[in-house]
Amino acid sequence: MMKKGVNCWEFKKCGKEKTGDCPAYPKGGRVCYLVAGTMCGGKVQGMYALKINNCRECDFYKGLVVDKTL
Repeated sequence: MMKKGVNCWEFKKCGKEKTGDCPAYPKGGRVCYLVAGTMCGGKVQGMYALKINNCRECDFYKGLVVDKTL
């Protein structure tokens, strides 16, 4: 299990924060599901209303919002 307070890029290990390609970095890592343009499955996601269904399937989202383990 991941430690509490982890950011999405740490959980996913995507590396996008290092390349500057992460719209959630540096201040949106705990609410990436609210940030437009984040990556999921290698594809840029849209605004909240367009991407929330994908987010609900994400292990990070589930740990953060549903299970509250992160």
